[in-house]
Amino acid sequence: MTGVLAEIIANKREEVDRRKAVTSFAELEALVAQQEPARNFFAAVTQHASAFRTSVIAEIKRKSPSAGWIRPEYEADTFDPAVVAKGYSANGAVAISCLTDEKFFAGRLGYIDRIREAVPLPVLRKDFIIDPWQLWESRAAGADAVLLIAECLSLAELLDMQILAQRLGLTTLIEVHGMENLLRIRPHVGFPHPSYMLIGINNRNLDSQTVDIGHSLRLVDLVENTNVLVSESGIRTPEDVIRLRHAGIRIVLVGESLMRTADPGEALARLLRRDSLDAER
Repeated sequence: MTGVLAEIIANKREEVDRRKAVTSFAELEALVAQQEPARNFFAAVTQHASAFRTSVIAEIKRKSPSAGWIRPEYEADTFDPAVVAKGYSANGAVAISCLTDEKFFAGRLGYIDRIREAVPLPVLRKDFIIDPWQLWESRAAGADAVLLIAECLSLAELLDMQILAQRLGLTTLIEVHGMENLLRIRPHVGFPHPSYMLIGINNRNLDSQTVDIGHSLRLVDLVENTNVLVSESGIRTPEDVIRLRHAGIRIVLVGESLMRTADPGEALARLLRRDSLDAER
């Protein structure tokens, strides 16, 4: 890891140590026991996807290292993720992704519960998970799924976290950028249970922060089961969605292009309206 990613992970290690000092594992276990069962994130995104329809995981994102504040009003403490989530839910999203990293993305772990109270959709905690403790923390906070970034974890760490995630009822979205990491995890697709794991191809280079959806198109043939494949980042237009679906990628994660607009829900509706027309032809 180099550049921005290395800086984020170094900060995350310090953050996790601080959180561990505040909340004991026994307290986390008790909080998890009090949670309702996780909503089925895997089923939500795969059952709605088909050769004629793209499933959208709509993301709530205030800020990023590359873009800064996505919109000026997102800087205010009055930012309400529930309002955005309701707009997404009303306009075709099948699941919600929520950034929870505070320093680099201005997210909050508490956003997850607010979103789940506002909409019936399952929620992905999108953060930099480097410690199994964070999986317990995620479920205690109400998350239904978690992001695991292959570039940040060894294969042994990934497999151990997938086992724990399934135990907690969490779907894992295993994200890769480089081809070597995709080849590294490919033999383990569906581990430990085929209904708990998705593969995400991140079109954003985590070091340079450049974005190209052609990256997903170049790697799609390396994934045997494209029903579990998610294209992430850089998806801005209905043409992007259609292009990916025609290549066999039927699930997309879209955030920044929606959050840049005054009404993210309506932006999602526009993104899907053209896609629906294409599917009807």
